[in-house]
Amino acid sequence: MSLRSRAWIVAATVGAVEAMKDQGFARWNYTIRSLHQHGKSNLRSYAQAKNKMSSTAANRAATQDQARQAEESLRKVMFLSCWGPN
Repeated sequence: MSLRSRAWIVAATVGAVEAMKDQGFARWNYTIRSLHQHGKSNLRSYAQAKNKMSSTAANRAATQDQARQAEESLRKVMFLSCWGPN
Protein backbone atom coordinates (compact mmCIF):
# COMPACT_ATOMS: atom_id res chain seq x y z
CA MET A 1 0.00 0.00 0.00
CA SER A 2 1.39 3.35 -0.91
CA LEU A 3 1.96 6.18 1.48
CA ARG A 4 -0.75 8.25 -0.21
CA SER A 5 -3.44 5.54 0.23
CA ARG A 6 -2.45 5.06 3.87
CA ALA A 7 -2.80 8.77 4.45
CA TRP A 8 -6.30 8.69 2.94
CA ILE A 9 -7.27 5.74 5.19
CA VAL A 10 -6.01 7.56 8.28
CA ALA A 11 -7.83 10.74 7.26
CA ALA A 12 -11.07 8.82 6.64
CA THR A 13 -10.76 7.06 10.00
CA VAL A 14 -10.20 10.32 11.85
CA GLY A 15 -13.15 11.85 10.01
CA ALA A 16 -15.38 8.90 10.93
CA VAL A 17 -14.40 9.13 14.60
CA GLU A 18 -15.09 12.87 14.64
CA ALA A 19 -18.46 12.31 12.95
CA MET A 20 -19.40 9.71 15.57
CA LYS A 21 -18.45 12.13 18.34
CA ASP A 22 -20.66 14.80 16.77
CA GLN A 23 -23.59 12.36 16.63
CA GLY A 24 -23.32 11.47 20.29
CA PHE A 25 -21.43 8.20 20.14
CA ALA A 26 -19.23 9.35 23.00
CA ARG A 27 -22.32 9.93 25.15
CA TRP A 28 -23.54 6.39 24.45
CA ASN A 29 -20.14 5.06 25.37
CA TYR A 30 -20.34 6.88 28.70
CA THR A 31 -23.86 5.54 29.27
CA ILE A 32 -22.84 1.98 28.55
CA ARG A 33 -19.77 2.27 30.77
CA SER A 34 -21.87 3.75 33.57
CA LEU A 35 -24.46 0.95 33.35
CA HIS A 36 -21.71 -1.66 33.37
CA GLN A 37 -20.12 -0.15 36.47
CA HIS A 38 -23.52 0.06 38.21
CA GLY A 39 -24.20 -3.58 37.38
CA LYS A 40 -20.82 -4.69 38.69
CA SER A 41 -21.24 -2.84 41.97
CA ASN A 42 -24.91 -3.48 42.74
CA LEU A 43 -25.86 -6.84 41.28
CA ARG A 44 -24.79 -10.22 42.56
CA SER A 45 -22.53 -12.25 40.39
CA TYR A 46 -23.72 -15.48 38.80
CA ALA A 47 -21.62 -17.56 41.19
CA GLN A 48 -23.15 -15.87 44.25
CA ALA A 49 -26.65 -16.40 42.86
CA LYS A 50 -25.86 -20.04 42.12
CA ASN A 51 -24.55 -20.60 45.67
CA LYS A 52 -27.67 -18.98 47.09
CA MET A 53 -29.88 -21.23 44.95
CA SER A 54 -27.97 -24.39 45.92
CA SER A 55 -28.17 -23.55 49.63
CA THR A 56 -31.91 -22.90 49.23
CA ALA A 57 -32.28 -26.27 47.51
CA ALA A 58 -30.37 -27.95 50.36
CA ASN A 59 -32.64 -26.28 52.93
CA ARG A 60 -35.70 -27.40 50.97
CA ALA A 61 -34.40 -31.01 50.88
CA ALA A 62 -33.78 -30.94 54.64
CA THR A 63 -37.28 -29.59 55.26
CA GLN A 64 -38.79 -32.30 53.06
CA ASP A 65 -36.81 -34.95 54.93
CA GLN A 66 -38.09 -33.63 58.28
CA ALA A 67 -41.65 -33.63 56.96
CA ARG A 68 -41.29 -37.24 55.78
CA GLN A 69 -39.94 -38.32 59.19
CA ALA A 70 -42.78 -36.55 60.99
CA GLU A 71 -45.34 -38.27 58.73
CA GLU A 72 -43.78 -41.68 59.40
CA SER A 73 -43.86 -41.00 63.13
CA LEU A 74 -47.53 -40.00 62.96
CA ARG A 75 -48.36 -43.15 60.97
CA LYS A 76 -46.65 -45.31 63.57
CA VAL A 77 -48.55 -43.62 66.41
CA MET A 78 -51.87 -43.99 64.57
CA PHE A 79 -51.17 -47.65 63.78
CA LEU A 80 -50.23 -48.48 67.35
CA SER A 81 -53.20 -46.60 68.78
CA CYS A 82 -55.61 -48.43 66.46
CA TRP A 83 -54.07 -51.91 66.33
CA GLY A 84 -51.59 -52.03 69.22
CA PRO A 85 -52.03 -53.79 72.58
CA ASN A 86 -54.79 -52.48 74.80
